[in-house]
Amino acid sequence: MGKKIKSIKEKIEIGKQYSLEDAINLVKESSYTKFDETIDLSVNLGIDPRKSEQMVRGTVVLPHGIGKKVRVLVFAKGEKEKEALDTGADFVGAEDLIEKIGKGWLDFDKAVATPDVMGLVGKLGKILGPRGLMPNPKLGTVTFDIAKVVKEIKSGKVEYKAEKAGIVHVSIGKVSFDSNKLSDNANSVIESILKSKPATSKGKYLKKLSISSTMGPGLTIDITSLGKGV
Repeated sequence: MGKKIKSIKEKIEIGKQYSLEDAINLVKESSYTKFDETIDLSVNLGIDPRKSEQMVRGTVVLPHGIGKKVRVLVFAKGEKEKEALDTGADFVGAEDLIEKIGKGWLDFDKAVATPDVMGLVGKLGKILGPRGLMPNPKLGTVTFDIAKVVKEIKSGKVEYKAEKAGIVHVSIGKVSFDSNKLSDNANSVIESILKSKPATSKGKYLKKLSISSTMGPGLTIDITSLGKGV
């Protein structure tokens, strides 16, 4: 492993900014693990997350997905329960699931709810909220259009939210993905974040952009090479 890490370090120029395509290719070449590493995009924004009007948060459907099965739980009753099951939701229910989660069960990745059961789901706020699993109308996960939302999540819809330091982290796929697919996914995320720019954000909005794999080094991307008017 020592020789592999040394070889990787020799490929990377310290302080260099790469085009998105070159960075993706280098991250793929630098992978040395036996498992299929996740590739993450980190975006440092010129915002003050302490101000609610400058919080950057949103969702984007990645054109090529993220390379893993997403377990979707739906809180719903009646016809919407059947709709969720027919669309491919992994877990569907109301009081039964709420009770199960209250006892510590959390074997799912995303949660969706119809508005009429949110009064019940709200009891789980202290459990689901800190884990980013609470259904949220702003993110489209509190809706009666269950079929559409479940399909989007299953096909690669991801959420993003700026951390306290103003940095957004988003997974854009796996090392095994074709470079063009990773580039498409990355561009979709960047475009969505650009559209989410707060009106009160002054100065440079995209301050720094980097990409890395689970175990690999982080590479800085030349923002001016993106050609998105940034």
